[in-house]
Amino acid sequence: MSRASFRRLVVVLAATVAVAACGADAVAPLPVQPPGATRSTPAPSAISTTPATPAPTGSPSRPPPPPTSGRPVAAPPTPTRTRGTPRTTPPSTAATPACQGAARYDLPLAETEVELLTSLCFATGAVLRIQGIGPGLVTVDRPELVSQQYEAGVVDIRFVRTGTVGVTIPKEGREHTITVVVR
Repeated sequence: MSRASFRRLVVVLAATVAVAACGADAVAPLPVQPPGATRSTPAPSAISTTPATPAPTGSPSRPPPPPTSGRPVAAPPTPTRTRGTPRTTPPSTAATPACQGAARYDLPLAETEVELLTSLCFATGAVLRIQGIGPGLVTVDRPELVSQQYEAGVVDIRFVRTGTVGVTIPKEGREHTITVVVR
């Protein structure tokens, strides 16, 4: 005997015992019978395994609601807001009109007026390549936000964390600071 068949047999036997113990007066009328009709005990083969439903109070032509499994009905999902919802995705590293992406920015000192370049904006991972300068001359005010390398007259400053970094470049006896915003 399978487990499902055994369960059905137990349910049918339990219902039969409950009906026999209560007597004929304890059985509620069927929803289609008027309340004053005679009551009789159903045969064991006619016993349903679903719980009895109360008689509908509306018109008798409406069918009774289907029996439930006893589990609560899930509530419909709450609507989500589309305006004013905070951004949950990290900012992209793509270029925008105001800020460049995670790209390499070449700054050849022999061809650039450093006085005119006061600020830059990059995404994390971008590299500022300063060409034509000696070792140890370029400094940054926040070394924990950058990784700096020098080789053959070229300083590569990789921006590894978000924040604002002041890059100081000496040229013609003056120090020029470029403010770099890293997003």
